Amino acid sequence: MILPALTEARSPLFRPIKYSLFPPLGLATLAAYLSTDDEIMLQDEHVERLDLDDDPELVVIQVYITNASRAYRHADHYRRRGAHVCLGGLHVTSLPDEAAGHADTIFLGPGEDTWPEFLRDFRAGRPKARYVAPVHRTLEGLPPIRRDLIKRHLYLVPNSLVVSRGCPHRCDFCYKEAFFEGGRSFYVQKVDDALAEIERLPGKHLYFLDDHLFGDRRFASMLFDGMKRSEERRVGKECRSRAKPVQAGLRSLFVGFENLDANNLREHAKVQNLGRDYGAAIRRLHEHGVMVNGSFVFGMDEDGPDVFSKTVDWAVGQGIETATFHVMTPYPSTGLFHRIEKEGRLKHRDWDLYDTRHAVFEPARMSGEVLERGYWRAYRDFYSWRNLFAGASTKSSLAPAVRHFAYAAGWKKCEPLWHLLIRFHQVARGLPMLERVLGGGARMGAGTTRRSGAKGRENNAPGVEPGEMAVDRPAA
Repeated sequence: MILPALTEARSPLFRPIKYSLFPPLGLATLAAYLSTDDEIMLQDEHVERLDLDDDPELVVIQVYITNASRAYRHADHYRRRGAHVCLGGLHVTSLPDEAAGHADTIFLGPGEDTWPEFLRDFRAGRPKARYVAPVHRTLEGLPPIRRDLIKRHLYLVPNSLVVSRGCPHRCDFCYKEAFFEGGRSFYVQKVDDALAEIERLPGKHLYFLDDHLFGDRRFASMLFDGMKRSEERRVGKECRSRAKPVQAGLRSLFVGFENLDANNLREHAKVQNLGRDYGAAIRRLHEHGVMVNGSFVFGMDEDGPDVFSKTVDWAVGQGIETATFHVMTPYPSTGLFHRIEKEGRLKHRDWDLYDTRHAVFEPARMSGEVLERGYWRAYRDFYSWRNLFAGASTKSSLAPAVRHFAYAAGWKKCEPLWHLLIRFHQVARGLPMLERVLGGGARMGAGTTRRSGAKGRENNAPGVEPGEMAVDRPAA
């Protein structure tokens, strides 16, 4: 089972830490359906050199748009060796005919419902060429993830998990629309199953990678109630904060602001962000001790050359701890792709460059070159020493200011150190420092929480579109 590296992650000179954060949970989930007698090797090219000299009977490769060319080369290699090759993932679902030329079997949509069917067919000697996820999709009966196959020491945050699939919203630039087309586009695990998976994780912290953990408010409320009870048993005292995610240990949250212009949001069907007070949402999260990783997209039709400085100045002034910037990218089979292609603004179909760092279309109010330069300048300016100090100075007291500065500087200003740790397979040594920073700003039982990383929405804070989230679990 192979996760090829994204093109942008394969620099021989510099390896950003974000590509060594989380293990490939999708493949580890599929591995759980295999027999205990099956010999399984799970390889992630982001953190290790692939061993392609073996002769397996079955090869499964997960394909994203910017690893597609590598995935196809690996698939062709194993097919020449006589292996049965399966391809699945976002890119395969978006462009199935392209992928089918490199596989014996392709999977369209989420695989939990079709993978067991394929295994039965494969063992019976009659595997089909294509498996399509059914209309009714479910996570019921999902076996425990094969975490024993994950090389934990190669990841900074091995304690990651996903307890839902998809998102209830339909933004036109989002890849998930194509992936879940033809069936349920948002569904969750049973709460007891999610809590059981959390209990299997060792250590103090965990990281939810859900697209929208808060998309089902009843599920999220029950999940956090269960996590709160678990924490109270561990710590031996009651958590008194009114915010359930905080009670459960929320420390950091990925928030999809995307753009500050309401017309842009409306054009891309990001209606859930309209009429929201971003500033009030951020203040409430900070009041609870939750750090914010804001996500912003450049290149929408109302964006001019001043969008970069405006966005950075706003984010710094709001005290956002970390920011993720993107060049708007029209992924295949999305509404955005169809519109840009129809308007004749698509430059090419070199999927390696569809990485949210290159302008693969003609923007409306600036050139592609200006868009790309502005993207890089936004990162440079937001993480400048001056703005790191300015962002930290927005905090009301010394402790959260220090945590803000340490967290933001640790991600960007320490990249040469991260590079060395990644290269020598020592990245896990950074986890204790991350835990100290995450745990330094909140007071359990006194109105704070811990969480970070996924794509969801914080229903207890007005106007945010959260995603990933990190949760801190105090030791007993």
